[in-house]
Amino acid sequence: MMVSSFVIFSDPKTLRVRSHNYNGDFGFRRGFTWSGISSNDFAIRLVPAGFMFDAKGPMGFVDRIEMEAPIQGFLNSRIASFLLRMLAPTLDFKLTHVLSLPFKASNTASVARNVENVIQLAKSDWDAYETSWDFATPPLLSPAHRAESLEATYTHLRSHWQSMTDKVRRLEKENNCIFIDAYGLQDELTPDVSVAEITLTCNPVYRYGNRKTEAELEALLLADTIREFLSYAIGCMFGRYSLDEPGMILANQGDGIEQYLAKVPKPKFAPNADNIIPLLDRDWVDGDATTRFHAFLRITFGDERFEENLAFVETAIGKDVRKFFLRDFFADHLKRYKKWPIYWLFSSGPERAFQALVYLHRYDESTLARMRTEYVLPLQGRMAARIEQIESDKLKAAGASLRKKLQKEQDDLKRQIKELAAFEEKLRHVADQRIVLDLDDGVKANYAKFGDLLAESRAIVGAEDDE
Repeated sequence: MMVSSFVIFSDPKTLRVRSHNYNGDFGFRRGFTWSGISSNDFAIRLVPAGFMFDAKGPMGFVDRIEMEAPIQGFLNSRIASFLLRMLAPTLDFKLTHVLSLPFKASNTASVARNVENVIQLAKSDWDAYETSWDFATPPLLSPAHRAESLEATYTHLRSHWQSMTDKVRRLEKENNCIFIDAYGLQDELTPDVSVAEITLTCNPVYRYGNRKTEAELEALLLADTIREFLSYAIGCMFGRYSLDEPGMILANQGDGIEQYLAKVPKPKFAPNADNIIPLLDRDWVDGDATTRFHAFLRITFGDERFEENLAFVETAIGKDVRKFFLRDFFADHLKRYKKWPIYWLFSSGPERAFQALVYLHRYDESTLARMRTEYVLPLQGRMAARIEQIESDKLKAAGASLRKKLQKEQDDLKRQIKELAAFEEKLRHVADQRIVLDLDDGVKANYAKFGDLLAESRAIVGAEDDE
């Protein structure tokens, strides 16, 4: 049996086993990685246990655990980059180049302490975003930064982020000094570290580039922070997250309200019961994204300053919340999740007569039928009633300006109701199929099952398979 398996799975010319990982003994081990080909200086990142690697992202390993941090500090120092630019002038950093570096242990206790502090700060930064596996809660809702208003909270948070950036910069400079002194290269190298080299997401110079003014950088950071807050709010509406418990609550296929309430019996902000959140241009239905976000903002930052806090949100993102949800949220979501959305946008078309988000993990075969009967059909009736009301209002209108405004609204609604009728027909057809998803098949395969009922279908289904 062993011989026949070898013959089947080996190359007949070389006799090497096909599709074999020759670094299997190192798989899933803790270590560090770097980009095989870089456009800048050499740098490594800590990789915790549990991951594989390949040639594009090689990994290194340290046998003596007490030397792990000092070696990582050395590899991220000015000395290592200086030497590697001689060994690999094309910035194609291979394992042999890294193994050729002459590591000189010096003041290892200080280097290790600095490295461990930097790792802790970098992990804290990474875990502040919902794409991290260890994400718990957005920093705007952390008690450590809480102030009397959302704006004051952000100001406190921004100060904290700046102190993190400054501390990492100082620690990196200290390590550079230690190694430059150890190698006697004071005349060749300086220990200075630019703020653009501090690879924390909360550092706007690194995140957005250093070709923008300080005011532009601050505006971008604020806008993205508020968009992240809005994304978290949507997550709470679906039950993926909760204001009462850190981390993910519902994240398995088939999860629903029962599973949520088993984990959070008395939520401050209850999730949507039917896993459908409409994004509409006005408050046609109860419980759309805008009205639910208003409730979320009141609960998280209080009733007393609701108007002030809402104004801060809308100023930061440059538009009112309803327009953001209607036109920008899903594009932002696709960017955040790199075209593998967890919230899917069902859309009637370019007129946006009807749009609704559905949380992938809570979808079931009855979701589309509920969307049609509980949202789309009632919306058709309300639009038709509004068109009739406008016709009556035009007859009573006192001036030409008002009649013109009413006529425009009526024309817009007629286009929307036409689009909505076509969408309802397609939705009924697909709902009758009672489509079942298998999340193991991946986003692309499942997304394709709904055709043009879903927004950005071509971009997502046609995306390169990164799963």
